[in-house]
Amino acid sequence: MAFARLLVFGFLLLSVIYLAVSLYARSLRRENLENEWAERNPGDTSSPQRAAFIEKGMEQYNASIRPKLIALIYVVPLVAMFAIMIIVNVT
Repeated sequence: MAFARLLVFGFLLLSVIYLAVSLYARSLRRENLENEWAERNPGDTSSPQRAAFIEKGMEQYNASIRPKLIALIYVVPLVAMFAIMIIVNVT
């Protein structure tokens, strides 16, 4: 019973951390795209081309490996926990 409770609360905690890190990484990427647009086109802050540029950049970000690496937030603690359990029980 305690192990199931650990898994449930651990999953909830990791989900909150994953969501926070994911939103933060996306906001950083969007800000970088906005800054890049501002450097290339000074004074143009609300054109449809700007919105398309940022949207295309975010699509490229979503297709990259970076957002997938954030999923390691779930994997690394679970692997560490099971490794510790195996080491403790074997020795």
